[in-house]
Amino acid sequence: MAATAISVRLHPTAARHVASSARRHPTAARHVASSARRARLGSVRAQSAPAAAAALTQDDLKRLAAVRAVEQVQSGMVLGLGTGSTAAFAVAEIGALLAAGKLEKIVGVPTSKRTFEQAQSLGIPLSTLDDHPSIDLAIDGADEVDPDLNLVKGRGGALLREKMVEAASAKFIVVVDETKLVDGLGGSGLAMPVEVVQFCWKYNLVRLQELFKEEGVEAKLRFEGDKPYVTDNSNYIVDLYFKTPIKDALAAGQEIAALEGVVDHGLFLNMANSVIIAGTDGVSVKTK
Repeated sequence: MAATAISVRLHPTAARHVASSARRHPTAARHVASSARRARLGSVRAQSAPAAAAALTQDDLKRLAAVRAVEQVQSGMVLGLGTGSTAAFAVAEIGALLAAGKLEKIVGVPTSKRTFEQAQSLGIPLSTLDDHPSIDLAIDGADEVDPDLNLVKGRGGALLREKMVEAASAKFIVVVDETKLVDGLGGSGLAMPVEVVQFCWKYNLVRLQELFKEEGVEAKLRFEGDKPYVTDNSNYIVDLYFKTPIKDALAAGQEIAALEGVVDHGLFLNMANSVIIAGTDGVSVKTK
C-alpha cells in the first residue's frame, strides 16, 4: 500500500526546542520565535523561510521528529526504545515526561546496551521481551526510508535487537530528518549492515559480495578503531555498499538471511506503521 503524507503541527515542546535553537543563532531569532507562536496556535507550517533553515541543525530536526513521536506515548504503555542519535531524543523526552509526572507506569524495552544505560539514567523502568513479549509502541530512527516506508537500519550496530523488539510491537513509529529519505533502499550509497557470527566471518563476507556481484556491491568488515566492531550479541557486522538502489529488497533480504552464519540484516521491510519526518519546512507524517 502506498504511503500517505500528512502535514502536522509542531507540539509545544518541539516549539520550545526550536526557540532554544534560535537563541544559539541570533540572526534568526525573530523568525524562529514567530514559528514557535504559530506552533502553539496550531499552524501546520514551520520554519519555511531561509533564516529558519539556517537556524535548525540536523540535531534540531531529529529532536523535533522525536518529540512529535512521543506525543503518542500514553501512561501504562510498554515501549520499545530504539537506538541511535534520533531515538536518543525520544528516550530523553520520555524520561522528562516521567520525571514531570506527565507519564506514569511506563515500561521500556531497550534495543541496545547504550539505550539501556540512557533509559536507566533517566529513571525509566526497564524490562525485556522475555517478560514483556507484547509491546504497545516502538519508536526508533532509521538510516534510510523509501517511499513505501521500508527501511535500512543498523548503522549504529543494533539491528538484531531493534528488529526483534520492533517486530514484537503493535505499532512502530520511525523518526527521521529529511536527509534519510531515498528513492530506493541502498540509494544513499552508505552501508547496509549484515550481522554475522564471528566464526568464519570472511567466508560469509565473500559470499555476501558474490550474492550481489552483478550490482557491483562492495562488502567490508566493520571496524572500531583497529579491531573488528563487536555487536551487543558478540557478533561482527559486514557492511554492504550498493552503487545503485536495491531492485528487489524483499528478495535481497531473503537471500541474505538464507546464508548460514548470517544472524540478520538491516533491511526492515513492511514493519513501519508511520514515519515522522522533520525538515526545514516543518514536521510531516507518512503512514501506510
